[in-house]
Amino acid sequence: MKNLSRRHFGAASLATLVSVAWPLAAVAQASASNRKILVGYPAGGTLDQTARRVAEAWRKQGSTTIVDNRAGAAGRIANAMLKRERADGTALLCTHTSALSIYPHVYTKLMYDAVTDFVPITPVVSATCALAVSTAVPASVKTLADYVKWVQLSPNHAMYASPAAGSMAHFLGFQLSEAAHLKLQHVGYRGSAPAMNDLLGAQIPAYLGFVADFLPYLQSGKLRILAVSGDKRSRFMPGVATFAEQGYPAINGIETYGIFAPPGTPDAVVNSVHASVLAATQDAALIAGFEEVGLELLTLTPKAYERHIQQERDKWGPVVKASGFRSEE
Repeated sequence: MKNLSRRHFGAASLATLVSVAWPLAAVAQASASNRKILVGYPAGGTLDQTARRVAEAWRKQGSTTIVDNRAGAAGRIANAMLKRERADGTALLCTHTSALSIYPHVYTKLMYDAVTDFVPITPVVSATCALAVSTAVPASVKTLADYVKWVQLSPNHAMYASPAAGSMAHFLGFQLSEAAHLKLQHVGYRGSAPAMNDLLGAQIPAYLGFVADFLPYLQSGKLRILAVSGDKRSRFMPGVATFAEQGYPAINGIETYGIFAPPGTPDAVVNSVHASVLAATQDAALIAGFEEVGLELLTLTPKAYERHIQQERDKWGPVVKASGFRSEE
């Protein structure tokens, strides 16, 4: 093999770096002009709205972006599809962080590897949960302490609903049940809409759902919000104390909706998509749209988001195990 001088080696190395950099730059540029965002839920929900508002902001920037709704199996169908997409930034996924942090502990048939089948880009928004009671609960119940005492005296009403079995709201309710020694029975619905209908109709006494579920009905007189699940009060319900403020510091959970790329996506493409999402979050219409549905902007670097997901996975694992809940679906 012919020996190379330091000068020739440097030139050859530079040529190699250029030859690698150009394709990656071209891929990043191509992905910015034509994208698809997979969403595992029907059109209209907050997760779908998150993806569509990002897509609209990208269209304003000159990107052709479509939202591909593949509903079913609590979002797991779309989540599993991502690993089969091209790792060039043209196909992305918008899903909730619970799909990677809570689902691995819940589902026996997950259809994807929560660690290796996703490349985190950034969260886009955060969503706080809240505990509400219906008019089936006496008007004298105005605080979380009141609710705990009422349930203790009315064990036949010791139940709460959530938008889905295996959701973060489900396990927040389990934490309350354990901490307050209430033996609350969980009722899992298939989505927030039917659960809200039953709450507003006083068919169920209590419901743990997202703040967005309750905003249109705050002045209706048909529900009362007793607590929110964040480490601070929700900007949309500043008068409602957190679980921690009311004596339950362990009950804390914030859902995030994020953007993910397929496994094997090059760093240059990841960084390009990340920059595009950050640019989208500067759009005034996007910000206003999120506020209308009770969502708050939240972005992280890809590495920080990866760490956050792992922390959430470690946090919820023991909770799910203690609940004894597993799903064969």
